[in-house]
Amino acid sequence: MKKKDIKILLVDDEPDILEIVGYNLSNEGYQVITAENGQEGVKTAKKELPHLIILDVMMPEMDGIEACEIIRKNPDLKNTIVTFLTARGEDYSQVAGFDAGADDYITKPIKPKVLVSKVKALLRRFKEEDVVDTVKVGSLEINRDEYKIIYKGKEMILPRKEFELLSLLASKPGKVFKRDEILDAVWGNEVIVGGRTIDVHIRKLREKLGDKSFKTIKGVGYKFVD
Repeated sequence: MKKKDIKILLVDDEPDILEIVGYNLSNEGYQVITAENGQEGVKTAKKELPHLIILDVMMPEMDGIEACEIIRKNPDLKNTIVTFLTARGEDYSQVAGFDAGADDYITKPIKPKVLVSKVKALLRRFKEEDVVDTVKVGSLEINRDEYKIIYKGKEMILPRKEFELLSLLASKPGKVFKRDEILDAVWGNEVIVGGRTIDVHIRKLREKLGDKSFKTIKGVGYKFVD
């Protein structure tokens, strides 16, 4: 997919952020749409169906966390990447953001080169649309092309990073994936995340697929058990 075909929705109540971030992303060739608060962001997302949404956490009317939760419940936005834009501490931003269904976060103050690099990393999968891949493990079927899973006959839509983590672990049932290996495969070298990131995502997957599907290897990593 070409850059000119990619839509990015930027939601922030600070005009300076909208201008600076919007300018840098537009310069890269992306279509940039803006909204000034969470409510407006949700409405715009439903209308425009962007590929990527960059959400500020603290906003009037509706904050980014609530907006993300609403967006994640919309089937039309199931393939949309959501990343938070925040100046708040890592513990709150990452855990609350990932719980709401976000794929990543970008911290303020924003450095243009870092911003562009991170956006490119997040959008990387849209360049691989011609790859069709399905993994079947017992009662679990993973459709990588459509970013959906079928578990025990029921279709489920997972937030992007949860899907990618599950897809990685289920690709080799019984294999222990080291934490560094997981971070590199799911988040990539260009994306900086905290040490609790994997644990938060594993917890969310356990809530949806059951504790028995995932085994923790203390001090090493995780493996998928069918």
